[in-house]
Amino acid sequence: MDMDSEMGSAPEQDVVEIWTDGGCRPNPGPGGWGVLLRFKGKEKELSGGEAETTNNRMELTAATRALEALKRPCIVRLHTDSEYVRNGITRWHTGWVRRNWRNAAGDPVANMDLWRELLAAAKPHDVSWHWVKGHSGVPENERVDELATQGRIEIENAMTSS
Repeated sequence: MDMDSEMGSAPEQDVVEIWTDGGCRPNPGPGGWGVLLRFKGKEKELSGGEAETTNNRMELTAATRALEALKRPCIVRLHTDSEYVRNGITRWHTGWVRRNWRNAAGDPVANMDLWRELLAAAKPHDVSWHWVKGHSGVPENERVDELATQGRIEIENAMTSS
């Protein structure tokens, strides 16, 4: 019997590894997001941006776009350098939903639209959420930071040329 299936975990090659990043300069301002997906040794990169946004919105967008790119239910290890995303998805959202999308102070949850999109994108998958320290030499995290910056610069260039 295969030990992996017996133990309830998938063989390593059946896991999609994802790294995400987002940011803007200034905050709020033009922003970008970047994604790196790796499955069975193949990689795919995604990026984009928005003219007027925040760091948190770009971090949420990156994670959502990454999960939406998956064509079937997958086992996913998602790596983010955003404690906001990781804590929101693993700890805070159950309370928000229970309180009808209100935070502990009773105010509407910030970025509720994107949190709902992220929860919907994650639903078909078995996702584990991993925090990685930003700018700490993790090659995949450095790459998605570059992709997010590229997404922001493309938006800035489009804004100045129009």
